[in-house]
Amino acid sequence: MVDYKKYFPLTNGFITMDIRELEKITTDLKNGSDAGISKQHNSGKLTARERISRLVDSESFSELGMFVKHRAVSFGMADKDIPLDGVITGYARIANRPVYIAAQDFTVSGGTLGEMHAQKIAECQQRAMDAGVPIIFVNDSGGARIQEGVDALSGFGRIFHNAIKASGVIPQISIIAGPCAGGAVYAPALTDFIFVTDKVSKMFITGPNVIKEVTGEDVDFETLGGADTQSRISGVAHFRFHTEDECYEGVKKLLSYLPDNNLDDVRAVEYNDDDNRFSDALDSIIPSVASKPYDIKEVIRQIADDGDFFEYSEFFAPNIVTCFARIGGTSVGIVANQPMVYAGSLDCDASDKASRFVRTCDAFNIPLITLVDVPGFLPGVKEEHKGIIRHGAKLLYSYSEAVVPKITIILRKAYGGAYIAMCSKSLGADFVYAWPGAEIAVMGAEGAVGILYAKELKNDSDGTYKAQKISEYKKEFMSPLVAAQRGIVDDIIMPSVTRKRIISALQLLKSKKAYKIQKKHGNMPL
Repeated sequence: MVDYKKYFPLTNGFITMDIRELEKITTDLKNGSDAGISKQHNSGKLTARERISRLVDSESFSELGMFVKHRAVSFGMADKDIPLDGVITGYARIANRPVYIAAQDFTVSGGTLGEMHAQKIAECQQRAMDAGVPIIFVNDSGGARIQEGVDALSGFGRIFHNAIKASGVIPQISIIAGPCAGGAVYAPALTDFIFVTDKVSKMFITGPNVIKEVTGEDVDFETLGGADTQSRISGVAHFRFHTEDECYEGVKKLLSYLPDNNLDDVRAVEYNDDDNRFSDALDSIIPSVASKPYDIKEVIRQIADDGDFFEYSEFFAPNIVTCFARIGGTSVGIVANQPMVYAGSLDCDASDKASRFVRTCDAFNIPLITLVDVPGFLPGVKEEHKGIIRHGAKLLYSYSEAVVPKITIILRKAYGGAYIAMCSKSLGADFVYAWPGAEIAVMGAEGAVGILYAKELKNDSDGTYKAQKISEYKKEFMSPLVAAQRGIVDDIIMPSVTRKRIISALQLLKSKKAYKIQKKHGNMPL
């Protein structure tokens, strides 16, 4: 055990200490063992203090709770010293913005969570809420400290409760920098953003050994809950990187798109782009063949400031792209169908991904730009059985509930219920623009003609009649002009002016005021 008395000698009833003695105590108390640090490095991981130094501005970290000790006495704990109780907490600045940080230290008792460990994190959460600043969690822990039993479990509950209170109030960011297993995974799951690193991050409820014992399935840690699994298959993680250093740079970039809290605006960032720039490449980006795909990310590059954007959930449900960008200096969230995958149709996973992103942007006052090229919801027995009705309803609900500025651009196809779900005018879009070749209808022309003229088509041996009716249907029902005449589309614009029109709309909507109906809360179709 650390002998605190030796650091605070009494002379005539008063504590006497000079600055050198104070530096000695902080050095002794804030580091894990040399063996623990070496083991951490040998496993390819940074220590908690190294991670904090990668994240924050130089010399800006102020530690809190350094002297906190556990109070457990069972199983030999009375004689066991756990520096900092296995977690480093404090506040700092990132790009000169204040943040709170709680970083678990795996070099100290495997970063296990006990009563006082949890108290330090919970107090950090409360301080961040009180200050109205983001909080960053670095998760690297063996889970609940078994020796502390129910006190450890209660500590998890307190952290979960605070995360829920902070949801939609301050940005909460989780970095999975090691194992995060069992009930502990719900701490990051309740935050806004989860970052993972290849060969470092591990997240799962039940470990491989238990799974093998209970179900007979043989799986390794990486396959079960590694970075690839959680970012590509489950969609639990939103950002994935190859190295820890890249991960921390990613956290910094994400923060640049976010406000400090839900009552604040995103800070302005300098950019070199021209607000009146024409993007001539967009005039020819849509293929002449309706079934031919193109990369929606190129459209995003053309409209974003300096062609830069930061993708959210890049590897999960790639048939829809969600990302942060700046347009005219304004931080925006972009939701866009990706014709390169499933022709841009919406399935269960894409609906969930987009819905979560829309709600995140709305919570933190980030305007939404929706780029539409959607042939419909993905058909099939598998999707129906997965609950495409329920999942698709989430997207409808999220867009309808969002009160931030909402601007929609219909690029090509906008069919059926999926057209509505992609932030149509009827769901509350402030402005809806369409490119000249856009098709807005219940379904594609060929399918519609097949239903409307089923009897006549039986005698159409050469396909002439069908071709004629398809042409008529497109002209009378699918042209953006028809939608514009009914006020469903505000304007038909050339693709090259898209960026300019978005900027002018964002400037107008800066003063948008939206009032919600008074109620406890809605009942989202989860």
